[in-house]
Amino acid sequence: MSVARLKKLSLVGRAANKGDTLGALQTLGCMHVLPLAPPPAEPERINERGARDAYKALRFLKESSETRRQVRRDSGFDMDQFVGEVLDLMQRIRDMTDHRDFLAHRIAQVRPWGDLDFPPSDVLAGNRLWFYQLPLKHREALAELQLPWAILQEDHRFLYAVLIAPEDPEDDILPVPRTHTGSLPIHELEAQLEEAEIAIEALEAERIGQTRFLTLMRRNLAAAESAAELAHATQKVRDEGKVFALQGWVPSDQVEAVLDMANSQNAAVLIEDPGPNEMPPTLLEQPENLSAAVDLALFYQVPGYREWDPSIIVSVSFAIFFAMIVADAGYGLVILLGLLAFWKRLDNTPAKRSWRLYGLIISGATVLYGILVGSYFGASPTSGTIWGKLKLLDLNNFDSMMMISIVVGVLHLIMANALAARASWGRRSSVANLGWIAVLIGGFILWLSYMKGGPTAPGAAIMIAGALAILLFTSEREIAKPSDWLWRLIEGVQGLAGAMGAFGDVLSYMRLFALGLASASLAITFNDLAVSVMQSLKGLGLLFGVLILIAGHILNFALAMMSGVVHGLRLNYIEFFKWGLPDEGIVFRPFARKEVQE
Repeated sequence: MSVARLKKLSLVGRAANKGDTLGALQTLGCMHVLPLAPPPAEPERINERGARDAYKALRFLKESSETRRQVRRDSGFDMDQFVGEVLDLMQRIRDMTDHRDFLAHRIAQVRPWGDLDFPPSDVLAGNRLWFYQLPLKHREALAELQLPWAILQEDHRFLYAVLIAPEDPEDDILPVPRTHTGSLPIHELEAQLEEAEIAIEALEAERIGQTRFLTLMRRNLAAAESAAELAHATQKVRDEGKVFALQGWVPSDQVEAVLDMANSQNAAVLIEDPGPNEMPPTLLEQPENLSAAVDLALFYQVPGYREWDPSIIVSVSFAIFFAMIVADAGYGLVILLGLLAFWKRLDNTPAKRSWRLYGLIISGATVLYGILVGSYFGASPTSGTIWGKLKLLDLNNFDSMMMISIVVGVLHLIMANALAARASWGRRSSVANLGWIAVLIGGFILWLSYMKGGPTAPGAAIMIAGALAILLFTSEREIAKPSDWLWRLIEGVQGLAGAMGAFGDVLSYMRLFALGLASASLAITFNDLAVSVMQSLKGLGLLFGVLILIAGHILNFALAMMSGVVHGLRLNYIEFFKWGLPDEGIVFRPFARKEVQE
């Protein structure tokens, strides 16, 4: 597994062949297209990747209350037209639902005043009615009004009053704002509400009728995705009269295929290597059975094009960290049994089969580490048994477990710096990475010497040598004038300031010991509690004890899974990536068809 080497490929062809060329290039599916034309000024005219409208329409029909018998053959089915019809129906249902909700709210507002028939304005000599819902404590405010008023209704909390005035009264005329009731009586509003409910039912019936095309929609989703991808790429193409220009990144081993396609379309091609200041996208090359490792590595950050592929390191270290945090063979067996229960369901695609294999690795690592620490649902094996002999680690031995955690942290960060040095070999920063390795090793030796009362000179000497390498080689600044030497030194001092960060990062790995101990201790606590209940209560004690065991271990298992995932990933994404992958790249997105090519 590695980062694929890319070539920049520029293609110029005849405008008449533009559609065929883009179609052929999409069939190859190996180019990350770069924008040569500016995007449209209007955001609504920008073509997004992915068939969002098609997925929105599919989701709308899938959520219908009923589903009709599916149409499986229809040569005249037009995906684009049907999606437009579904989205139009969805908007009509939304509009009618909003209207229905507005009417229901207006009826609730008007009801306290009764079913009033509002008189025309000429009957009131140009005056209008203004309604107020006034708390009882503000009754005196009505007496101070200069305008005519009346109380139409009254309950234990409010007075429902009406004022008569030609214009909207001032906001402070009463201590409460005016209630907006509109000009329609309740019986008219209720009639409109009934019509809205009937209209919604009719629209829902139309929605249910359209569900008969769900199967055809799913079959055509890939084609819709491909059409959206083509439209998105087309907007990046530059048109100049009778010719068009297209540019993108292509894997080195796919260049010949693109050249053959260009020759068939009578297009001219220019192939270039990435420039020193260019940042091509990152394409990780991996076999299909290892796609889970790539998904795990790219979940947080995409490595830069000139960096290294962290997939294997991250997947292996995460499995180890997860096992150390869960620290129980019984819980590992539960994970394994759950995986076996879904084994056949995870056999549909290569990606699922890869995750199935990785789940097997994680559960196996958890069981193995649980055996080493002698924890089986919180219970420890008897010393004379074979399981007792396999217990090589003691979670309650704080000194040894702390040592193991720190050793794991130091090795993990050393590996990160070593791989970073290898990726940047020939540059000054690679020597600085080696300096950090020396600082980590020297610091660990110094700590061991201090703990055991040994000589501290060897560890201190290694640390000093590493610090000098960091000071002198951190900066990549070119020397153009004498002051650049000073700036190099200043940047080296800034690099040395990361020493405290390195110390803190190593200590972060102690969470492996702390969380593993917490998981084991909680399991033991539930076991002891269940046993004490069984012993103290006769009859029902057994039932309560079993319930405590089940509920306690389910809770502890859930906490262990959460801690294992969150902190296992955190040690990789935060501590490890910080030292091994300082630069973030962009993911390689091939311009390709989405449907299966036969």
